[in-house]
Amino acid sequence: MQPLGDQAVLIHFADENDALQFAAVVRRDGPPWLVDVVQAYASVAVFFDLDQTGYAAVAEHLRQLQDALSRQPDSSTSAAGRLHDIPCCYELQLDLHRIAEHTGLDAEAVIRLHTEDVYTVYAIGFCPGFPYLGYLPSPLCGVPRLTTPRTRVEAGSVGLTGRQTGIYTEARPGGWNLVGRTPLELVNVADGYFPLRTGDRVQFRRIDEAEFRRLQGERLA
Repeated sequence: MQPLGDQAVLIHFADENDALQFAAVVRRDGPPWLVDVVQAYASVAVFFDLDQTGYAAVAEHLRQLQDALSRQPDSSTSAAGRLHDIPCCYELQLDLHRIAEHTGLDAEAVIRLHTEDVYTVYAIGFCPGFPYLGYLPSPLCGVPRLTTPRTRVEAGSVGLTGRQTGIYTEARPGGWNLVGRTPLELVNVADGYFPLRTGDRVQFRRIDEAEFRRLQGERLA
């Protein structure tokens, strides 16, 4: 446990699930000084209102929550967030052949594996609302980023690299391998619309291009 600037406490955990559980506990506890809880893989940053309290008091409160959590070994299920069904059109891929070649799988096997797993949002970053989703099934792991990133990746593009998959929520440069694209709007900064948060779970559902056009622009239910 250590200071993160003058208005946050940063805590590191043994693994992502421990961090998820603790972040969920802090959110439920909801002390009046709490501003935000930001999980990133195996760490959690707890931001507080400096006008209401200070680092020492917050750190002590968080230690008490950790102690209480350690006495509840079955609390992992309570940390699970919402499950989101996200349609993905794999016809709108750009790198499926590259992924298949690197993994030694055919394209259909890549798509099947990508849609079978339920992924957890372990971090959000890079651009507003971009979910880092883990972890890929082992046959899909290890595909490197593109040697030269694209100067523009369209919003909704679903990519993968290493052990992770993710969704470009806005048009951005990017170097992940693009396996498909979702028609859904997953971020709207002007409206404050950010439906995905750490701890949520995502499963991709295969759709065709006609369904993609029909759903394009809809928001995540």
